[in-house]
Amino acid sequence: MKQFAAFLIAASAISACAGGMNDLENFVKNVKSGRAEFTQTVTAPPKAGQMARTRVSTGTFEFLRPGRFKFSYKKPFEQTIVADGQTLWLYDVDLNQVTARKQAQALGATPAALIAAAVDIKALQADFQLADAPDKDGLQWVQGTPKAKDSQLQQVRVGFRQGELAALEMVDSFGQRSVLSFSNLQTQAPLDASVFQFKPPAGADLVQQ
Repeated sequence: MKQFAAFLIAASAISACAGGMNDLENFVKNVKSGRAEFTQTVTAPPKAGQMARTRVSTGTFEFLRPGRFKFSYKKPFEQTIVADGQTLWLYDVDLNQVTARKQAQALGATPAALIAAAVDIKALQADFQLADAPDKDGLQWVQGTPKAKDSQLQQVRVGFRQGELAALEMVDSFGQRSVLSFSNLQTQAPLDASVFQFKPPAGADLVQQ
């Protein structure tokens, strides 16, 4: 879950536009902050003679452009991912461990770049091949394929419903699929940069990468 969690950020879009690419472009350009609740379903490829394994998590997130977000898993395990603009922090409550990475190196061609870090669609197209995908489940989709050959992702899709961000789907290089569904979206939420500051809890193990 950690390799997906560090990629994750979500938000809401603006007024409805024709086509997922238009929705994504307007979202990146115009939505500066937001908060929402999420449900994440991670499905691992089935092993020989076994059923596919599925894990479901819930939580909340907040974001502030450019490049700040806080992604909090509540159930079944507590975990927090915070990007403060310089450092990407991952705090695992059960392990009492904090992992810190340079944000510029950690995000790159990831879903976080698609919907949180980039300042315009051209910046996204430097790292992704982007295209409208067929409508599905009542959503308009954009498919992104990372251009880097060593990417941990095979592809990522962003889904919009009437101009509002509704879903994020990812498939990693091992065939594991992660689907996030968003609810109670609030755009242009009045958030301060201090919301995204993180200090490792006393006694927590700190791992710097």
